[in-house]
Amino acid sequence: MLSGFKNFIMKGNVVDLAVAVVMGTAFGAVVTALVNKVLMPFVSGLVGAPNFDSFARVELNGNAIEFGVLLTALVNFLLIAAAIYFVVVMPMNIMIERRNRRLGINKDVKKDAAEDPQVALLTEIRDALKDRAI
Repeated sequence: MLSGFKNFIMKGNVVDLAVAVVMGTAFGAVVTALVNKVLMPFVSGLVGAPNFDSFARVELNGNAIEFGVLLTALVNFLLIAAAIYFVVVMPMNIMIERRNRRLGINKDVKKDAAEDPQVALLTEIRDALKDRAI
C-alpha cells in the first residue's frame, strides 16, 4: 500500500505540478507587488485617484450601480497582463530566439510545410481543379 503511494508521489508529473504551484504562487506575489506598488501608484498619479471605484456611480431605486468598480478591475487586469507580457513573455521569447539562432535552429513552419512533397502535390491538384472549373 505504501509503495503504491510512493510510486504515485515520485512520478514526474506530480513533482512537476507541485513545483509549478509553488513557483506560480511565488511569481504571483511578484506580479501583485509590481501592479499594486509600482503600476497602480503611477496610474493614481496620472489620474489623481488610487482606483476608479467612485467613478460613474448611479443610484437606481436605492441600489448603487458602480461602473467604476468594473473599470478598476479591468485596469488591474490590463496592468497584470502587461506586467506578465513585458516582464516574462517578451524577455523569454527573446532568449529563446537568441538560443535558437546560436544553435542554428530555424522554426519556419511554413517553409517546412511548403517543402513537403504531399503538400506540393495537393497544391498542384487543387490548382488543376480550379483551372478545369473555369
